[in-house]
Amino acid sequence: MIKKDIEVNAHIINQYLNDKGRISDEQISKLTNFQHMAVSVRNLKMKYGKTQAINDLSFDVQRGEIYGIIGPDGAGKTTLFRILTTLMLADGGKAEVDGLDVIKDYKQIRNRIGYMPGRFSLYQDLTVEENLTFFATVFNTTIKENYYLIEDIYNQIEPFKDRRAGKLSGGMKQKLALCCALIHKPSILFLDEPTTGVDPVSRKEFWEMLKRLKHQGITILVSTPYMDEATLCDRIALIQNGEFMQVDTPQGIISRYSETLWSVQSNRMHMLLKDLRIFSKIKSSFSFGESFHITIDKGLTIEKLTKYLTDKGHLELVIRPIQPTVEDCFMLLAKNN
Repeated sequence: MIKKDIEVNAHIINQYLNDKGRISDEQISKLTNFQHMAVSVRNLKMKYGKTQAINDLSFDVQRGEIYGIIGPDGAGKTTLFRILTTLMLADGGKAEVDGLDVIKDYKQIRNRIGYMPGRFSLYQDLTVEENLTFFATVFNTTIKENYYLIEDIYNQIEPFKDRRAGKLSGGMKQKLALCCALIHKPSILFLDEPTTGVDPVSRKEFWEMLKRLKHQGITILVSTPYMDEATLCDRIALIQNGEFMQVDTPQGIISRYSETLWSVQSNRMHMLLKDLRIFSKIKSSFSFGESFHITIDKGLTIEKLTKYLTDKGHLELVIRPIQPTVEDCFMLLAKNN
């Protein structure tokens, strides 16, 4: 496919030189962008019975970026990853990975990508070292050949190299799975909810590993239900019901939040959300940790809101403006979609 793209580009240039005409914007885009896109998806569709898992999805992932797909369970993240890793055929649309068609060139794609599915999928009866050796052999390589890619990660699990994979902790299992996905030096890494069920320390360590892999030129697509992980990506797509509601840098998405956001607390938190949601002047209200985040109509002042809640029996009220997070943006977009 890459060779074909080069031939197409050469043809466009020759046509321009011979005809002394103008290159169209579309042709310029093809000339400059094809080499920068690690993943390109157009009008992708997938349906399970009556459920539209992927709904006319189109997006591009640039080479060398960490691209996060952020959304709750059932939003379509795993289905999308299975299509892009050639494990599932879409109902319609087109997808290319590393310049290769996911249907026509699936064998080549499988040699170029690394994939960590959401569920631990290594051989639980094999030891750490046996799993690594097995996956290296499958890809006709050795642990030694690409050891530099996994050295930082493997150093953490090496003390357990003779332990069976099924006996490892959640964090150690994920590190082993990442090593196995990297052992053949993939150009693109697909990670489907890699930190689900992992302790906070291991989550932090895992993301530090991803940043180091990015610096080695690997493109990373990672899905997660954890909104706080969104800020660790270069760009993110907020997904719901098989559609991308918004795609931008984390800060870019936050900057688009058009409402003033307020945090509300009281001595009767168990009743506060109910009282906020029945008040017609409250536009949105969601639970966030130890407080509720709300947006209000322009005509509602904080004094009036305080009086309303006081009349409902709430004391020790704390109402203050706050900066939105990616999660706030997601909740507002999901509510309005």
